[in-house]
Amino acid sequence: MSVAARFGLQERQGFLRCRKVLSAPLHGCLIDAVCAHYGEAYRDDWLQRFGQGQVFDKHGQTLRADAPFRAPLEIHYYREFIETPLPVTETILFQDEHLVVVDKPHFLPVHPAGKYLKETLVARVIERLGNPALSPLHRLDRATAGLVLFSCNRASRGAYQNLFRDRAIAKRYEALAPPLPNLQFPLERSSRLQRHADGFRSVEVAGAPNALTRIDVIDATGPLWHYALVPKTGQMHQLRVHLCALGAPIANDVWYPTARPTAADDFENPLRLLASSLAFLDPVTQQIRSFDSGLRLPCNRRTELF
Repeated sequence: MSVAARFGLQERQGFLRCRKVLSAPLHGCLIDAVCAHYGEAYRDDWLQRFGQGQVFDKHGQTLRADAPFRAPLEIHYYREFIETPLPVTETILFQDEHLVVVDKPHFLPVHPAGKYLKETLVARVIERLGNPALSPLHRLDRATAGLVLFSCNRASRGAYQNLFRDRAIAKRYEALAPPLPNLQFPLERSSRLQRHADGFRSVEVAGAPNALTRIDVIDATGPLWHYALVPKTGQMHQLRVHLCALGAPIANDVWYPTARPTAADDFENPLRLLASSLAFLDPVTQQIRSFDSGLRLPCNRRTELF
């Protein structure tokens, strides 16, 4: 089974087949609904796709740009797909009949998305171990390095998924960020996070807290302090937002406090955030499991603060 097929995708001569359900609350033609979702700036690109017969419904029938739109509508389309190999390498730290633990490098996404398909952690590990049943039990941002836990046995997968659902796993992160000499550590940052209007970031808003992080200092020497971060909840970008809100954005972060989504990957200067350890009571073996990342957070010659 190909990587594309494993995730319900199809490739065709340099193109990747994608699926989207449109539910835009508007009246008009299909091209208007598509642009309402993807953005008006891409209208010409979509008109070209329609003109080339590369947009169709779930039954394989070609759709016209000027066809009346009735929500919800499932569309399929082909987009050009050229994947560039990433110059980073993952490390398998542990493997038994139930689990695989991998050290993910910076810049390697866990799951296929956007321009990444084969250059993802799950695709690489499946290929290396020859086990298409492998499935990551949690997520880690592409920019973040560190430990990712995989299930390699469908029969026991649910038991390990419940650990994350029940927050029964102790997770520890490390980060390099500016000093906070006026604060007393350890401390806890508690706030309410919601997704930013741009769809890519999280922001703190008023309301009942839904995110809690315990923060301590490992090393307070040098221009950047070395922080230990223990998330008690799992909101998107929680650690990055909480440190930034305290006045210490993580070094080399292209999203906080100022978004730079078009910044090119700088493989010599990644985001200084590492998922450094995981610990839990194994629900199958009833043993205490503890894993530590072999990666470190060096302060390179050019660490940027935005």
